[in-house]
Amino acid sequence: MDSVYKDEFSISDLQCDRFGRLKPSAICWLVQEMAGRHCLQLGLDWQSLAKRGMFWAILRHSIQVTRLPEKDETIYVETWPMPTTRVAFPRNVVAFDTEGKELFRTISIWVLMDMEKRSMILPGKSGVEVPGVLLGGELPVPGSLAPKTPENRQTRPVRFTDLDLNGHMNNCRYLDWAADLLPSDFHQDHSLRSATLGYLAEAKEGDAMDLSFGLQEDGGMDLEILRQGQRIFAAALLFTK
Repeated sequence: MDSVYKDEFSISDLQCDRFGRLKPSAICWLVQEMAGRHCLQLGLDWQSLAKRGMFWAILRHSIQVTRLPEKDETIYVETWPMPTTRVAFPRNVVAFDTEGKELFRTISIWVLMDMEKRSMILPGKSGVEVPGVLLGGELPVPGSLAPKTPENRQTRPVRFTDLDLNGHMNNCRYLDWAADLLPSDFHQDHSLRSATLGYLAEAKEGDAMDLSFGLQEDGGMDLEILRQGQRIFAAALLFTK
């Protein structure tokens, strides 16, 4: 079985913002989709793990963007797992345009969760083995984000369309929520260049989420999402013109 899984995608209008550029959340979707397709080859897809009472979840994401692809553009995407650590399964994804120029690069930290207990299962106790490699150029493993108290506040409930097959808010939706905090005028002139995302706890349907956010003059954005004082999600984003 090849360590690197490759595929191609045509960027659809549903994956783009109103200005025809790939939405940041669609990058997370591509990461999720590529991991799922590779895991299907490895016999570790959602259905296979569900039979064993487990599912994949993401703890952290780091994203580095050179250029956001546009509507109807064809992109080529590669993914490979890095060596498994004591607690997690790191995975890399890189996307290129038709000229072979890099569009974006990500590293995501995946863990296995017990479907009933909703607790993490250490790789050594899971019976799951993912052969990992280092090809060079991988992004550093993202660390945790220190708590902050941005000055802006907003409350938003978790709705049905935020949920995925695991019954919690899907990781992609958090970047949609982040994008919704900024107006179209800002997005027209700015694009995502980097992001560090931390998923700290599950969010379920009906949860009232408190969003605290701040935007700096250089385009940096800090976002904290809390539920009754508990940190659920944290992000450090950078948008540039």
